Amino acid sequence: MEKIIHTEKITNHPDWNESYYFVFYDKIQQIGGMSRIGFKPNKKEGMTFFFLYFPDKSVAGFYRTIKINEFNDHIEVKKMKHLWKENGTWDYNFNGKMIFVKNSRDLPQVNENPKLITKLEKVDLNLSYKPINKVYEYSKFMTPESLEIGKKSGDKHWEQIGLVEGCIKIGEDIISINNVMSQRDHTYGVRDWTGVGNWIYCVIWFNKNLALNPAAIITKNGKISSGGFIYKNGSNIPVRQIKLLEEKNESDGIFPISSEIEILDYYGETHFLKGKVGPIIPLPFKDELGNRSILVQSFGSFEFDGIKDGYGTFETLRKSK
Repeated sequence: MEKIIHTEKITNHPDWNESYYFVFYDKIQQIGGMSRIGFKPNKKEGMTFFFLYFPDKSVAGFYRTIKINEFNDHIEVKKMKHLWKENGTWDYNFNGKMIFVKNSRDLPQVNENPKLITKLEKVDLNLSYKPINKVYEYSKFMTPESLEIGKKSGDKHWEQIGLVEGCIKIGEDIISINNVMSQRDHTYGVRDWTGVGNWIYCVIWFNKNLALNPAAIITKNGKISSGGFIYKNGSNIPVRQIKLLEEKNESDGIFPISSEIEILDYYGETHFLKGKVGPIIPLPFKDELGNRSILVQSFGSFEFDGIKDGYGTFETLRKSK
């Protein structure tokens, strides 16, 4: 396992960040969740979000940004905890009230329009994560050009696939989670949410022997920062290059519909991935200069080299007006 906490000051940049992401999806019950905890110690800022997706396309959400006095070894913001252990396993816990909305896109609007809220319910999340592959670190296999393009999204980026089990209690209802596919990531470096023009990031599972995690940042002139890996039969195969073959968006040009990419792996083999977006939660960001972007969080469906029934996250970040 990589070093989990970097409390030493790596840079004085205000947007230097260390963050931790976790996602899981129960394909049988059609219930998924994702959480991020991020720290910007030079701004004395901590943030977290936690989202749950349900079969009827409704969602529940929790989002907080707080002031922190110091950055220590507790990966915790308000009600969300990511608890790491020396043996490489993790516990993910949440205990608090979440906002439920019928339409996932309405979640960011509830402060302005509380009538969108269908209920405010107590949620307890208790999941235990056990990895199934070796930790993969992006930058070791990225080209210098890809590293330069991606420098506003972090210097180091670790990913690991796992299985989770436990339960989610919503009010008086208990949902059991048993050996469900999941993934965690860990990044540090400058994280400028409004400084990246366009990124695509997917965590995709087919089964315990096939999964992938392609990530691409696309510049205005079409250059691409490629990263990620393919997990196949116990091995992590680095992604060498990604080409965007087709991208469909809604009329606003920001919300994604589908994409098709070509992936060249470390061994020179070419792969093709198709993805379709499910219900989305759009997260707006605005910096001190008024620059804006929208991070879209979604679960989608995927086809890889003709293999269907893939599932996992479909995430994009786009600049907006």
